[in-house]
Amino acid sequence: MNQKRENMLNLALETDEEQRIRTGDLNVGYEDGRWELIVKFHGDLINAVATVSAEIVVEILIAGYAILTVPESLVDEVSDLEQIEYVEMPKRFFYSQVVRVQENECFVPVISGQPYLTGTGVLVLVADSGIDWKRGDFRDRQGRTRIRYLWDQTLVPDEGRISPDRFNIGVEFDAAAIDAALESSDSREQFARIPSVDVSGHGTAVAGIAAGANASTDYLGAAPEAELLIVKLGNAKEQGFPRTTELMRAVTWGLQKAEELQMPLVINLSFGNCYGAHDGSSLLERFLDNASEIGRTVICVGSGNEGAAAGHVAGSVLGGGGRLQTVQVELAVAEYERNLRVQLWQNYSDEYRVYLIAPGGQRAELTAPVNGGKFTVTLEQTYILAFQGEPAPYAVAKELYLEFLPMGNGYVGSGIWTIVLEPVKAVTGQFYLYLSDSATRSVGTAFLTPTPEVTLTIPSTAAKVITVGAYDEIYSAYADFSGRGYADRERTIGVVTAGLVKPDLVAPGVQILAPDLYGGYAPVTGTSFATPIAAGAAALLMEWGIVRGNDPFLYGEKVKAYLRAGARPLRGERDYPNERVGFGALCVSDSLLNR
Repeated sequence: MNQKRENMLNLALETDEEQRIRTGDLNVGYEDGRWELIVKFHGDLINAVATVSAEIVVEILIAGYAILTVPESLVDEVSDLEQIEYVEMPKRFFYSQVVRVQENECFVPVISGQPYLTGTGVLVLVADSGIDWKRGDFRDRQGRTRIRYLWDQTLVPDEGRISPDRFNIGVEFDAAAIDAALESSDSREQFARIPSVDVSGHGTAVAGIAAGANASTDYLGAAPEAELLIVKLGNAKEQGFPRTTELMRAVTWGLQKAEELQMPLVINLSFGNCYGAHDGSSLLERFLDNASEIGRTVICVGSGNEGAAAGHVAGSVLGGGGRLQTVQVELAVAEYERNLRVQLWQNYSDEYRVYLIAPGGQRAELTAPVNGGKFTVTLEQTYILAFQGEPAPYAVAKELYLEFLPMGNGYVGSGIWTIVLEPVKAVTGQFYLYLSDSATRSVGTAFLTPTPEVTLTIPSTAAKVITVGAYDEIYSAYADFSGRGYADRERTIGVVTAGLVKPDLVAPGVQILAPDLYGGYAPVTGTSFATPIAAGAAALLMEWGIVRGNDPFLYGEKVKAYLRAGARPLRGERDYPNERVGFGALCVSDSLLNR
């Protein structure tokens, strides 16, 4: 096992391609014999990699991060380069799926009255499923586009269409190209000029909530005159959900554009995934922390919709008086489940024997010493691929990764599976179990006694981003689907320790009116749509502070502090901050007018 590589990547490299494809997760980033890898590095990476092979593609990002595209046969040699500190494989993201934003009582005082804020002079980057760039919601009063740049990562460059500077995927369009397409009334000609389409409508809705404005419909987003940077995440050769590498490219590109345009930048990320220790230790989380410190930048990330999805269990093997106790966790697996992922995270100071009991009673130990960490067991026609990892240079937690696969072409055994934790030695006694994202599981697949705390999706767990949960504005109450944060004051693993608050706050996330794919508007629900409200609020603060000169340092952690300070209490919440709503409900007028 190469300890410079994350556990999941080590397992993927030790698993044949046919099995990886069946898991769904272990093959992310692999295509045509090549791996796309995230690396943390120092020194001259380009020349170091060139000594291995000219076939390796290097994309330098920010702060010592890069993306490498490497033939599988060379991954070991690349990993061993002295300049490379740590390597991770990409992960898939999952979008987190009627109130008018402009009617919110906390926006009206600053938009409709002094200081009449609109987001003018501020860039809002929406990295998502794309945008319906033709809509009036994304044009100014003269009909010109407010999209300064659109990068569609799924398009293939050709004559006259090129990728952005420093990147080798997708096609970039500037405002002049979009305006030229808008001059035509022929939809076919428009598409021929700008062949970028938002198929799902998710990105269009998010952009509209953050910065939409349409005089003909009276629709206004949170920052209706902000200018937009749009990235359609994806890969032309692979269908499905976007990957972490595509997001990292988008963030780097946005920082580059903000520097070129000399404008403050708000980045909106309305998606996440469940793989990881949820402690801020992954390269993606650390990357976003670094990005938050570059230029005049704010990053808003949705906390995800896993709060009520029953995909997490946390507990302890220490009973009263510090007595060791065996813990059993029951997992219901629905019929027709083609694969399932389970992660166990623990403190490396603790030692547990872990057993898995199938619905019919067959039992296997999962923590017997093995060479290299990988092993497999078969229980009742279900094949369990396992990997027991060690702490890594960037992560102190110990992981046991389990992938459930059916034998042959059937399904994972349905019924109640039991995970048994038998302590051998316990210092902290803590354990954290996570399932695959709810978007990838059948409805009935869930822990029977779940823990709703620490159900934030990654990367909302990054320390320096503004993590946004959702509440129901009609009832002024927490929305139970919204990912919860850190209630465990005793947590001892990883970067996130006692005292860090997540989420930072909540914004309206139930029945939010947003532009749809059919030229109209429709209500949407989820933290995906709470996040752009907070991003728009950040843009208003940055306009007041930076653009108008009232506070040239109003970016980064200072914006977070202002938004937290202005947050209002919610019904049913007593103590603040807490793991459900953080410091409370977003109120941009109180954040600004009380300064």
